[in-house]
Amino acid sequence: MKAASNQLLRVGLTGNVDKPEFASVLRQAVGLLQSAGRTVLADAATVSAARLELPARRDVAALARAVDLLLVFGGDGTMLGAARAVAGLATPLLGVNLGGLGFLTGATTAGLASQLEQVWRGEFALDERPLIEASLTRGRRTLRLPALNDFVVSRGHAARLIELEVAVDGEPLTHYRCDGLIVCSPTGSTAYSLAAGGALICPTAEVFSVTPICPHTLSNRSVIVGLNSTISVKVVTPSPQTILSADGQVMHDLGESDLVHIRRSRRTIRLMHLAGTSFFETLRHKLHWRGASV
Repeated sequence: MKAASNQLLRVGLTGNVDKPEFASVLRQAVGLLQSAGRTVLADAATVSAARLELPARRDVAALARAVDLLLVFGGDGTMLGAARAVAGLATPLLGVNLGGLGFLTGATTAGLASQLEQVWRGEFALDERPLIEASLTRGRRTLRLPALNDFVVSRGHAARLIELEVAVDGEPLTHYRCDGLIVCSPTGSTAYSLAAGGALICPTAEVFSVTPICPHTLSNRSVIVGLNSTISVKVVTPSPQTILSADGQVMHDLGESDLVHIRRSRRTIRLMHLAGTSFFETLRHKLHWRGASV
């Protein structure tokens, strides 16, 4: 998806204020943006942490509504938090990597000046990514959680297996005895699912990946199902403690017989990718693949 660079006149700044280099990098970014004639805004936490003299918005969601482009400074965890905050808004996100692997970030601090020049020249594309949603019903109350990467049902602190019954579109899949279960979107295939042995999935694939964590049955492997499916996970055992997490950041306790339904969300986000980058190039670079001539 293309977008006109001359429409990116108001730029918002947010990120992980706990990074040691956060303040200095943000001040550099403000100078580059203002030199390019852009109006710069930030959320209140960013303005305070970096001591910026900029118009402030209450939070990331309010900031995203006020700008044409949102620059997110941090790693993948910071991008995930921002993605959930702006879900459903058309404002594109460009991540500037201050973390480790940074699969979701499209720019670097060292190359920020030249990369912003690419943006002003229109040398980018916008990639629309679907969010996923988990719903947990208890009595008359239904809790709904959004995620970009994944939902994980896992044991708490006790070093014991949990038992989960999993169904896809109402049809039983299997009964897992495991440390946990990861249900990830295509975007999330490079996160926890990858560490648990799940497949790498192109972000444009319309699929879920269902991956058990340390299953007791060695024949249990990742299962790929359509992104329009509904995956139901039921907690079978009363103990140990079982937890539902969204993107590894939002946690809720689960009880015996709790049933979680995971499906595609109606909301999406838009990620900005600079020209000359691709998912496969990112894999080669981030995972240090060798043995090929590319």
